[in-house]
Amino acid sequence: MKNIAVIGSGSWGVALAIHLAKLGNNVKIWSFDEEETRIINEDKTCKFLPNVKILDNIKCYMDFETVIKDADFILHVTPSKFTRNIFNQYKKYIGNKPVIICSKGFEKETLKTLDEVIKEELPDAKIGVLSGPSHAEEVSEGIPTVLVVASENADVGHIVQDTFMSEDMRIYISNDVKGVELGGALKNIIAFCAGVATGIGLGDNTFAALITRGLGELSRLGVALGGKQETFYGLSGLGDLIVTCLSEHSRNRKAGILIGQGKSIEDARKEIGMVIESIDNIDVAYKLSKAYNVDMPIVKTVYKVLYEDLNPSQAVKNLMTRDKKSE
Repeated sequence: MKNIAVIGSGSWGVALAIHLAKLGNNVKIWSFDEEETRIINEDKTCKFLPNVKILDNIKCYMDFETVIKDADFILHVTPSKFTRNIFNQYKKYIGNKPVIICSKGFEKETLKTLDEVIKEELPDAKIGVLSGPSHAEEVSEGIPTVLVVASENADVGHIVQDTFMSEDMRIYISNDVKGVELGGALKNIIAFCAGVATGIGLGDNTFAALITRGLGELSRLGVALGGKQETFYGLSGLGDLIVTCLSEHSRNRKAGILIGQGKSIEDARKEIGMVIESIDNIDVAYKLSKAYNVDMPIVKTVYKVLYEDLNPSQAVKNLMTRDKKSE
C-alpha cells in the first residue's frame, strides 16, 4: 500500500485515483474548486465520470501540502497550459518524491514539452511520463488498459509499474521520456483531424490514410525533437493514436467533428466543456515543424483550417492533390 498524490481533479486524475484506490492505496487529490472538492468527498462522485463511485480511500483537498506531504509519489494531471503555474505552487513540498506527468501536451508560449517545463522549474526533479491508449471512462470502470511509463531513472519506472499493475492494467517501462511524451501530445492533433473528417462525412478509407500518414508526420517531428523512432510505433504513439482517433470518448475527436460541421473554436470549447489539448497542440506542432524543417502537410493544413479559415472540404482536396511522391 502506498500514499499517492494526484494533482488535478479532472476525469483522468480521478480515474487514476479510482484505479489506485481499488488496489488498496490511499489517494489524495488536489482540486482548485471548492464545489468539486465537496462533490468528491461528500457525494462520492465525479461530474466527468457519472458511472462510477469514489472509494473511501480517496480524499480531495484544496491545499497542496496536505495532499503531498505523506505521498510516495505525485501524479501531475492538470491541463498543459496550467502546468508551470500549478507546479510552481507545489514544488516546495516535493522533496525527493517522483513526479509522474500524466498530462499530454505542450506549453504553447514556449513550445516546450511538460518534462522540460518541470525541469526548468526544478532541475533535480525525478520525472516520469505515463502515457498510452487510455480513456478515463474505461480506466475508472476497470476495463483492461495497457500503458507505458518512461523515465531516465529506473527506480521511478519500477515504482509506477509495481503500484499500477493489476489484472485491469498492464504497465511497460521505457527510458525514452521525450518519445513517450511527444507521442501522447502529438496524437491529439491527428485525432482532431479524424473528427473533422467525420464532421464532413468521410469514410473508413480516409481514416486509415489519416492514421497512417499522421503517424508518419508525428514520428518525423518526434525524432527531430529527440524521441526514438520505435517509440512512436508503440503504446504512446500508434496505440494512443488509434484509440483517440476512433473513440466516441475522445474530446479531441469531438472538437474536430464540431469544426467539420462548421462550428467555431469557441463553440467547440463551450459544447465539450473540458480542455481541448489538440487546439493548442496544432499551433505548437506547426511552429515546431517550421523551426525544425520537418514536412508535416496534415498539420500545416489543419492549422489553416483553424487559424486561416480554410474550409475543411477544401483542406481535404488540398491534401489529396499534393505533388506525387513515393511512400
